[in-house]
Amino acid sequence: MTITVFGTPASPFTLILIYVLKELGLSFENVPTTHEDIKTPEYLATKHPFGISPVLTDDGFQVYESRAIARYLINKYQGTKSSTVLIPSDVHKAALVEQFISVETSYYTQPLVKLLTQLISVRRQGNEPDLKIVNEAREELGKTLDVYEKLLEGKDYLTGEFSLADITHLPLTYYAINSACEGDLWNQHPNVSKWLKNLNERESWKNIITEYKLSEQIKFTKYNG
Repeated sequence: MTITVFGTPASPFTLILIYVLKELGLSFENVPTTHEDIKTPEYLATKHPFGISPVLTDDGFQVYESRAIARYLINKYQGTKSSTVLIPSDVHKAALVEQFISVETSYYTQPLVKLLTQLISVRRQGNEPDLKIVNEAREELGKTLDVYEKLLEGKDYLTGEFSLADITHLPLTYYAINSACEGDLWNQHPNVSKWLKNLNERESWKNIITEYKLSEQIKFTKYNG
């Protein structure tokens, strides 16, 4: 078994895969990629036709798109190296995991990416964020977190048990809180804060923060225009 992940560990989408691999107890090689690497004709022809990372190879099999890769790894390896269950075999429980991944993609990640593009990517380029976009994204994300607060009532994790649905939320959230100083959005919601605390305290995630030096990533002050 030779698993290789192509993608910079700083990418939140590569981090989703690394988190899954760690939870499943799998060994892997990481081949970091730069923005220039993933736009070359060779990469477009042999790795990802849209010039995106991560990409995973596993003994000659190749697959791209982080959530598709995560599902592949779980389908093939879950239970072989660790007892962690990320997608249950029970069809109803599995459906709830998929439900929350869909919720994450549609209502959580969209405003969060919009916010982080302004607060991290734009500022990293030396430009001033668009305050209108920032405030709109904050408002949209705040409304989403209001719903999450209700969904997490009485639960440690989104479905009640730790799953892939929780993992897909964490890397972008980590950057929002630790690099963009937007923690107030989450701190206003006690159930959401408890959920994040549970995720941050998992050994696999703590090891990722240390191994890939996530705490050393660029930090910005809170932006108020």
